[in-house]
Amino acid sequence: MNSPRSKFDDGLIAEVVGEVLARLGHAARATTTDHAHDQPASHDDGVFANVDEAVAAAVTAQRRLAQSPLATRRAAVACVREIMRRDRDELARIEFAETQIGRLDHKLEKLDVAASVPGIEMLRSEAVSGDCGLTVTEYAPYGVIGVVTPVTHSIPTLGCNAIMMIAAGNTLVCNPHPSGARCAVEATRRWNRLIRERTGLDNLICIIENPTIESAGEIFHHPDIAMLCATGGAAVAHAAMSSGKRAVVAGPGNPPVVVDETADIDKAARGIITGASYDNNLLCIAEKEVFVVEAVAERLMGAMEAAGAVRLTTEQIDAFAARFVHKDPRTQHWLPEKRLIGKDPRVLAEALGLSIDQRVPLLFGQTGEHNPLVPCEQMMPILPIVPVRDVDEAIAKAVHYEHGFKHTALMWSQSVDNLTRMGRACDTTLFVKNGPCMAGLGAGGEGYGSFSIATPTGEGVTSPMAFARYRRCVMVDGLRII
Repeated sequence: MNSPRSKFDDGLIAEVVGEVLARLGHAARATTTDHAHDQPASHDDGVFANVDEAVAAAVTAQRRLAQSPLATRRAAVACVREIMRRDRDELARIEFAETQIGRLDHKLEKLDVAASVPGIEMLRSEAVSGDCGLTVTEYAPYGVIGVVTPVTHSIPTLGCNAIMMIAAGNTLVCNPHPSGARCAVEATRRWNRLIRERTGLDNLICIIENPTIESAGEIFHHPDIAMLCATGGAAVAHAAMSSGKRAVVAGPGNPPVVVDETADIDKAARGIITGASYDNNLLCIAEKEVFVVEAVAERLMGAMEAAGAVRLTTEQIDAFAARFVHKDPRTQHWLPEKRLIGKDPRVLAEALGLSIDQRVPLLFGQTGEHNPLVPCEQMMPILPIVPVRDVDEAIAKAVHYEHGFKHTALMWSQSVDNLTRMGRACDTTLFVKNGPCMAGLGAGGEGYGSFSIATPTGEGVTSPMAFARYRRCVMVDGLRII
């Protein structure tokens, strides 16, 4: 998944970005399908100015969806998948143009992942028959789901949620992050147009055109919103869980990596670079800090240099943290400099007065555990490496600096005993062994992906099952075949 940046010419990117922004500026409401002129003028393809109108439209849409055959759900989900695949290049460029964070080549790949998340095929009925009759278990929708999406993966998160929620029979109202709203609005229009063309249903996906903190609060407390799905930082997670509604919450992470003396060091170096540099470290599952047994620490850092990462001195990485990581006086949490989040390693190096090749995927450097980059979910392609005495100390520090988020942890080791102890100690939703972080969501590892990893509320890697109600239908003393 770690595509070379040379695939994209900087001049071409600038040209495309300028064209996309110009088009969005004067034609965001223009139709992109050949059939748009046949649609009623009252449609704005799921885009609304206020929460009440959006929720009302979603309620009507959900009632129609609930009365439709399952084939209609399948068709609607297929539309969302089709748009992300068909318009992948343009949607990725639109998001990159608006947010200016991450890497364009990886935004293309994230749309592929989002288009492949599970849908209605996961909702399987179960039946049990016996002397007392027949019991059938099915899964029913909640209704209208309020959704909050992050700036880090605006279109992929919304598309992923839409597939899973519609598959379970729900509709959704989204309050996107304001810095990623325009791209989410554009994707929503495209999804709704194709869904209407193929199924006749409107407003399965509704979105607030100009989202604010206030509009998010309105969604959280609207009486016609049946449940919530919030993906973002600690503040968003807390607000959703405090709403009084059923909530699926994907909160923050600070994934630690442990490397012990038994690890395949060259493989570990390449894997750590791949994961920590992916989309410039925007992934919540990405490697944020490394605790390595000191006996192999120098070998690991040498292998990372050989694999293309740039090594900073201890003084340089400490200076970077001192200048560009600060403590929030209210929460006492360490936070990164906002203007550097998701930027290329070259930009981070320039902030230190250094010049590096634009193809460098990652900066790293040896430091102590008290460097602010260690406890901070930095979301920048700069990785602190902390040598420790032995694997026991490494695991203990990994647990401490994961902050109890129970999100993601990683380990490179060939010792089954060490891997087992690390997994039990961290007790995270994702525990990736001998692979980069993306393997935990099916990219290089087995299993399916999702862009909402619901650790605070316990659903883990979300699927359509997270957005469906368990429903049991029992017939006593009847309908038995034998």
